[in-house]
Amino acid sequence: MSDQLHPLAPHHLPAFITAPAETDVLMVVMGIFLIVAVLAVGNFYLQLHTLPERMAHKSQKLQFEVVAVLGLLALFTHIHLFWIASLLLALVDLPDFGTPLRSNVPSVRAKRAAP
Repeated sequence: MSDQLHPLAPHHLPAFITAPAETDVLMVVMGIFLIVAVLAVGNFYLQLHTLPERMAHKSQKLQFEVVAVLGLLALFTHIHLFWIASLLLALVDLPDFGTPLRSNVPSVRAKRAAP
C-alpha cells in the first residue's frame, strides 16, 4: 500500500480525521466528557431531589418521615406534586401537640384511679 492520498481527496484534512488503525483522540475525550457530564447531572438531580429531606431533618420525627416518603414517591412515580408537597411540608414547622398531651397523661390516670 502506498501512503499517498487519492487524487480527488483534499490535501489538507481536518485534525479530527484520524488515519486507519490509529486512536481517535476526539472520540475518547468526548466519551470521557459524556461519562463525567452524566454523573454530574445525576448527582445534581439527586442533591436537588433530597433537598426537602435535608430541610426537614431538624424537625419532628413524624414530619421528617412523611417528607421522606413523599420524596421517595416523587422519585419512583415521577409525579412532581409529591416533591412539591414534601418541600412545602419541610418548610412549615408543625406545632408539637404530642408533648403537652403526654405530660397530661399521668395526671389524668391519677384522677381516674382516685375514687
